[in-house]
Amino acid sequence: MKADLYKLPELNKTKFENRGKEFKLGIPVTNAVTIGNSIAVGFGDGTVRIFSSGQSSEPIKAHKGIVLCMSKDGDNILTGGDDGCFLKISLDGKINEIGNFGTRWVDHVTANNGSLVCTSGNIVYLWMPNKKEPKLLEHESTIGGVAFDSKGRKLAVSRYGGVTLWKKDYSNKWTSSNLIWKGSHNKVIFSTDDRFLVTSMQENQLHFWRLKDKTDSFMTGYGAKVKSFAFVYDSKFLVTSGSNDAICWPFDGNGPEGRKPICLPYAAIEPVIPKLKAQFQSEEMEIDQVWVRRLRSELLTTEIELVAELGTTIVTPQDLMKYKEGDTIMLGNDAVSYTHLTLPTNREV
Repeated sequence: MKADLYKLPELNKTKFENRGKEFKLGIPVTNAVTIGNSIAVGFGDGTVRIFSSGQSSEPIKAHKGIVLCMSKDGDNILTGGDDGCFLKISLDGKINEIGNFGTRWVDHVTANNGSLVCTSGNIVYLWMPNKKEPKLLEHESTIGGVAFDSKGRKLAVSRYGGVTLWKKDYSNKWTSSNLIWKGSHNKVIFSTDDRFLVTSMQENQLHFWRLKDKTDSFMTGYGAKVKSFAFVYDSKFLVTSGSNDAICWPFDGNGPEGRKPICLPYAAIEPVIPKLKAQFQSEEMEIDQVWVRRLRSELLTTEIELVAELGTTIVTPQDLMKYKEGDTIMLGNDAVSYTHLTLPTNREV
C-alpha cells in the first residue's frame, strides 16, 4: 500500500492554515484586507487581486510601483503607492483616483463614516464627505500610522515623539492635542471601546495611553519587533506578535499597567482569528516607511567633507627654492578638465 503524499496535511501547518488555499503567484504580498467574504490583496508589482470563494482572481493594475498601504471603505478598497497615487477600488475592479502626489509616496490610508484619509511625508490629507478638496493636517515629523476611532470623530496620527490626536467638533472643526512619549511610533489603533490608544514602536515594545486622563505606559518583554497587533472584538484583550506565542494583554478596567499578559501558543487562538479587528501586512516584505523617509532625509542633509584636486604639477627642489611671493605655479589641468573629489576615506568619486 502506498500513501498519497499530496493528500497528507502538512505537519508544519496549523489546522487553520490547512483549511486555506495557497496561491503561488511569484509576487511579494505587501498588504491585505477582508471585505465581507472576500479578501483584497496588494502586491509588489502594483496589482491588486480580489479573492472570493468559487471565483477566479484577475489582477487589477492599480499602481505603477508597489502597493504600500491598503484599507477598506465600505465595499471599496483604498490603496496608496510609491507612484504617489491614492486610489479607491471597487470589488469589480473599477478604479477612482482620489489624489495624486507625484513623486511623493502615499504611506498610509484609512476611512470612516465617509471621511477618507491618506498621508504623505508629514502631512495628513483628509477628505470630508461631499468635499472635493482635502483638509491638510501638518505634523512635525514623518507619520508612522493613522487610525479613526469607532465614530470617526477622532483621528490618531502616530509620529516620532508620540501621537497627535485630532478631534472633530459638531461644527466640523478639527483641533489637536499631543500624547508624548519619546521614540518612533509606527502603527496606531484605538481599542474597541475607544478608551485606549496603542502604538507599536521601533523598539521591541508597544505603548498605550488611557485617553480619559492621558495616563500612559509601555508593554515590553518582546524578543522581536511587534509587527502586528489587534483587539479581539468580543473581549478586552489585545493580541500581538513579537514572540513564539500570541501575547494577550488585558485592557479591561484601567488597562494593562502593572499586569502580566497571557501567552498562548498560536494553535490555541485559531477559534478567535476571524474575530481579530486588524489588517494584514506581510512580514516577508514589510516596508517601514517611517525609517525609509527619515534615512532619505538624513542622507540628503548630511554634510560630507570633500577634498577637490584642481590639478598637479612636478616641481624640483631647485625650482622650489627660486619661487617668490606672488609667483604663479602652473598646474597640469585647464578650465574644462575634470576635477577629482576625494572623500576622507580616500575613495575617489
